Amino acid sequence: MFLRRWLERHALALLGVATSAVLVVLFYFPVAIVFTEAGGVAAFTDVLSDPFYREIFWFTTKQAALSTLASVALGLPGAYVLSRYEFPGRRTIRSLTILPFVMPSILVVIGFVAMFGTNGLLNDLLSVVGLGPYSLLYNLPAIIVAHAFYNAPLVARVTNAAWESVDAREVETARSLGAGRFRAFRDVLIPQLLPAIFTGALLTFIFTFMSFAIVLELGGFGFQTVEVWIYAQVRDLDYSVAAVLAVLETLLSLALTYGYLRYEARQAAASRATRPLPRKRLFADGRDSAETLERAGVAVYLLVVGVVFVGPLVSTVLESVTGPTGFTLRYYEFLVARQATGASFQTKPGVAVRNSLVFGLGALLVALPMGVVVAVLSRARGGRAVESLAMAPLAVSGVMVGLGMLRGLVFGIPVAGTRIQVGGALAIVAAHAVAAYPFVTRNVAPMLSRIDRRMVESARALGASRARALVDVELPLVAAGIVAGAAFAFAISIGEFDSTVILATGSSSYTMPVAVERYLGNRTLGPATAMGTVLLIVTAVSFVVIDRLGGRWEDG
Repeated sequence: MFLRRWLERHALALLGVATSAVLVVLFYFPVAIVFTEAGGVAAFTDVLSDPFYREIFWFTTKQAALSTLASVALGLPGAYVLSRYEFPGRRTIRSLTILPFVMPSILVVIGFVAMFGTNGLLNDLLSVVGLGPYSLLYNLPAIIVAHAFYNAPLVARVTNAAWESVDAREVETARSLGAGRFRAFRDVLIPQLLPAIFTGALLTFIFTFMSFAIVLELGGFGFQTVEVWIYAQVRDLDYSVAAVLAVLETLLSLALTYGYLRYEARQAAASRATRPLPRKRLFADGRDSAETLERAGVAVYLLVVGVVFVGPLVSTVLESVTGPTGFTLRYYEFLVARQATGASFQTKPGVAVRNSLVFGLGALLVALPMGVVVAVLSRARGGRAVESLAMAPLAVSGVMVGLGMLRGLVFGIPVAGTRIQVGGALAIVAAHAVAAYPFVTRNVAPMLSRIDRRMVESARALGASRARALVDVELPLVAAGIVAGAAFAFAISIGEFDSTVILATGSSSYTMPVAVERYLGNRTLGPATAMGTVLLIVTAVSFVVIDRLGGRWEDG
């Protein structure tokens, strides 16, 4: 009885210690290994003084900056349409702006190859009118547009929230004082939107600076970013140079992420209740020439959205069932045959699907309790420090984590005269859990913060321990956030590519994204799109769960 009461009183502290230990082993220790292998100051000096590596960092920065500009340019009109117009399916389309967090990056690549490749859908359509074929891939513009596909929805989501929080009374006051529509927009709306635009742009820059799969597949080693070159050095077993580059990239990413978190905290503290601007009907007849012109612009934007966002996904599915003579299922038959008769060294689709599902479940079992515990601890005294330390995986690339896992847990750690090793499959689950649990926290923490503290205090006054109050009162109230966080964790594991491609090298622990990359690397577009369609279906199912069960980062 005494032991039970003691465990109840100290349950949260024990869970915090256990979670910290898991985080140290699965994240901070692998990252520390990479930092250690980077060597001393001389190693960093050699890299930074080498014009070749300076050029790599310069190109990485340049493509991230250009990708950010493209993402903002594509995302802002979407935010305007979602916030200012009412139309059927608006809420569904708004929820789709969460796509970057569950869409596997390799799926974006396969979609762009199927849509914009020499034999892609766009060239097929152009050939009908006697144009083409055009080579639209494997260059810097293709990388930028693919990054915009991935990040423009993020910009739209962040900016849409700010647009909907604009106080209509301020705009009405400006108009009543004689300001025209453009003047009110410039002097009233823009200053209120700039913080959200800056936030979306900063997040996009961080994500595109650490981009791996898109640059690797659409640019190759001819367009070398830091991530791609780290992967190249790992493949060539030059771990020291890879470690130095990974450390430099991580330090820059952490600095940017810290700046983002500080900025986000200041903006949250400055938030206030408002009366939002009224929405207009999208398909209503324009009452004046300005509204007619505006709706024409919306139509053009929707056409661009169809080409850039919808086209690649539709092209992936169409390419998987289209052969030289029309409709075919031979690419799916190839996958079935490869599974049945393929050699052990060949990539088998059944093994990839099984591994993805098993790894996803394993990552879920680790990430879900970790994320919930971090969300709970972030509300306690010193919670901001806890959250900052726990959210560090968001600022560290999967390649960095994969390299640390490979050099530490997979290769083995000498302890007391013996070498402790973790198999590739377990290392992949660990890397996926590290990537996924912050999203569980981001789903659960806001809902916990909105619970009326008097309910918890009442439970405590009736004799419930802190842990009992948490289990019986708080967690049931945030069940939707927990389930949504679980769906996030599973979907992110299914689509994780960066760390997996390093840890699955030379083993049978490959997943669906790695299988897609291998088929695409062999220039077998048909099987790659078939495997990509399977991946799309699994990801879509996870996304539907997220959308149906709620738990989004803000109330809809």
